[in-house]
Amino acid sequence: MKVILKNNFLLKPFAFALFLCLLLHCKNSALSDLKNGDLLFVTAKEAGLSGAINNVTQKQKNASFDHIGILEKTDRGSFVLHAAPKGGSQRQSLRDFIKDQSDEGQKVIIYRLKPQYQHSIPEALEKAESMLGKPYNFNYILDENSYYCSDFIERAFRKEHIFRLEPMTFIDPKTGKINEFWEQFYQKKNLKVPEGELGCNPNGLAASDKLERIKELK
Repeated sequence: MKVILKNNFLLKPFAFALFLCLLLHCKNSALSDLKNGDLLFVTAKEAGLSGAINNVTQKQKNASFDHIGILEKTDRGSFVLHAAPKGGSQRQSLRDFIKDQSDEGQKVIIYRLKPQYQHSIPEALEKAESMLGKPYNFNYILDENSYYCSDFIERAFRKEHIFRLEPMTFIDPKTGKINEFWEQFYQKKNLKVPEGELGCNPNGLAASDKLERIKELK
């Protein structure tokens, strides 16, 4: 009986270590098969700014997004280039980017340019790097000195016309009127709601026929 207990005692830590190694291996494998230039879409929350963005822009039934970044793989590691309210246009480690979304209860979905458009990635990353350090555009009205997330990505690929700027809408599809959140949002800034002005959003970019959905990061 003593021998069995001793063996069990030795086996349990070994089994746990093996499980932990397998878990880490699976997680690392899930990240290692990502490719340079992959687009990381972050699922939208239901309330606040995220919910308001989604309310007037959602195009897909299976997912809705409120943020996007582009993956850059280098000898130093994997990074996400993106424009965010905290930090503006920045380079962030992939693991930190994923952790930030997880901490907020949001998921990351990977999209990839179809093979015939892959040639645009090196120049897009170069352009994205040139925009790092710019502040975040809290007005969501295009300008040359600050960027919001989808604006940052559209500009990165603009030379190859991967994405399109389209007339923005802030109309609540349920009421047919300007969404109340956006009415108050721009009123506080003493700005007119930019209904019909050119812009872009994560849901619009995700709907591009030049992209294919790859997977959800677990």
